[in-house]
Amino acid sequence: MISNSASKVRLGRLIWLGPLTVLASIVGVLIVRVLAVAILQPDPTPMSLGWVLPTVFTLILVTGAVLVFAVVVRFAKNPIRSYQIIALVFLLLSFLPDIGFARSSMPGANWPNAIALMAMHVAAWAICVTMLAKFTTFDSQKG
Repeated sequence: MISNSASKVRLGRLIWLGPLTVLASIVGVLIVRVLAVAILQPDPTPMSLGWVLPTVFTLILVTGAVLVFAVVVRFAKNPIRSYQIIALVFLLLSFLPDIGFARSSMPGANWPNAIALMAMHVAAWAICVTMLAKFTTFDSQKG
C-alpha cells in the first residue's frame, strides 16, 4: 500500500493518464470478451457479449471512474486507499445486474455468460485502479 505521508498524488497526470486508462480498460475488457466467447461459444443473442456494448459501457464507466478518482484525490485524506475502497464497492455492485441476467429468462441468460460479464468487470476494475494508483503517485522522500 502507498503511504499517504510519503507519497503525493499528481492530479495533473490525469490529462494523459485518464484517456490511457480508459483505452487500456477497453482493450482489457475486449481481450476477456474474446477469450470468453471462444471458450463459451454463446448464443449470439446476448448483446452484452458482443463488441459494441462492452466497449461503450467500459468507455462511459471507466471515464466516470477517472472522474471519481479526481474528486477523491481532491477531498480525501488518504486518496489512493479511499479510491481503492470505493472502486471495490462499485465492482461488487456491478455484479448485481449480471446475477440478475443469469437468473432471468432473457435469451442467452445463463451463469457461464454472466460469469464472463463479471470477468470483464474485474478486468476493467483491475486496470483502472492499478493505473490510476501507480501512475499518479510519486514518493516525496525520493524527490
